[in-house]
Amino acid sequence: MRYSRSVKVSVLKKILPPENRTIQRVSQETGISEQTIRNWKVQSKTGKFTAETDEKSPRSYSSKEKYHLLMEAARLSEEELGQFLRERGLHSEHLNVWDQELREMVTQRDDKKVMALKAHQKRIRELEKELARKEKALAEVAALLVLKKKLGDLTGGSGDD
Repeated sequence: MRYSRSVKVSVLKKILPPENRTIQRVSQETGISEQTIRNWKVQSKTGKFTAETDEKSPRSYSSKEKYHLLMEAARLSEEELGQFLRERGLHSEHLNVWDQELREMVTQRDDKKVMALKAHQKRIRELEKELARKEKALAEVAALLVLKKKLGDLTGGSGDD
């Protein structure tokens, strides 16, 4: 029977430090023969098999990786798509879910942009109203100063009262 790389890695983690469980115990827990586990241990020591897995779970792909896989899969024919999915350990459902996730992300980002734009427009309107109010107040003060100066010139006083 062939075991996936992730199964081999999990078994090796159990028998190697820091856990250091016995091969017999791990064999009983997993149902994998002791000789198979010993072979995996020898392979890991000789470097033919490392405990670090370079395969990624479909759940651990970043959004960018998902996007690239979707774009690559979109260009393939039905037969090529099947081979593509098998090589990467994916199912067609992964592609459907990722497509939906990416569409939702784009929609949410667009919604956030629209909300931010509306908030900025509201703030601009408030600032314009405040600026108009201050300009009116400044014009009023300037008119009062001009009138005060003219009154002072007419009455011959300093106009400071």
